[in-house]
Amino acid sequence: MSRSLRRGAAAALVLAAIVPLSACAAGNDADTLQIKPDNAATSIGNEVKLNNIVVVAPAGSAGEYSGPVAVTANIANTAPKDDLVLTSVKVGGTAATLTDEHGAQVSQITIKAGQSVLLGGKDGAAGAQVSGAKLSVGGYADTTFTFKTAGEVSAPANVQPASGLYQGFGPQGKSTSSPSAGATSSPSPGATASGSPSAPATGSPSASAH
Repeated sequence: MSRSLRRGAAAALVLAAIVPLSACAAGNDADTLQIKPDNAATSIGNEVKLNNIVVVAPAGSAGEYSGPVAVTANIANTAPKDDLVLTSVKVGGTAATLTDEHGAQVSQITIKAGQSVLLGGKDGAAGAQVSGAKLSVGGYADTTFTFKTAGEVSAPANVQPASGLYQGFGPQGKSTSSPSAGATSSPSPGATASGSPSAPATGSPSASAH
C-alpha cells in the first residue's frame, strides 16, 4: 500500500471512531437531562429563555384526548438584576392553574435574576396544570406564557403521555386548597422562588436551546 493510501486509511479510521463517540455523547446528554432535543423553545429578547416546552397528558393517553394536562418547561431569567414574574400559562386558550413546590395554588411564580426554574414534574417543582384541554397526543398544542413586565410569548409544544422521559410530569391530583391571601397578592417565598432554582442561567439554560 502506498504512503498516501495509508494516510487516507488512517484518516478514515479516525473519522469512523469520532462519529460514534459524538453520537453517544449526544445521546447521553439527552438521557441525562431527560429531554428531547426537538422540544419547543422560545425567548423574549435576550433576557427570557424557555426551553423543553412539552404538554403532558396522563400516562396511557393516545390519539384525541380531552381532560387535564400539565405543562413542563425550563424558564430562565438571564437578566442581570431584575426578577422575572410568570403570571399565566395557557394551553390553547385555556389558562392553567399555577402551583408552588408544595402544590398550593398561587397567582404568580417569580424567577430570580440569573436563575432558571423547572416548571412541571415532582420533587419540589412548581406546576402549571390545565383542568380540561382538547388536543391530540403525539401532536402539538399552542402554549402561551405571560410575564408581568416582559410580556407574552407563544410556542407550539409537543403533546406527550406521562411515561418514559415524561413519567411524573403529567397532571397531578386536583388540589383542594385555595390560594391564601398572601399568595393571591404576593406568593409565599417558596412559591416566588418556585422551589430550588437550577444553576445560574449563563448562556443557554438547556441542551435543547438552539
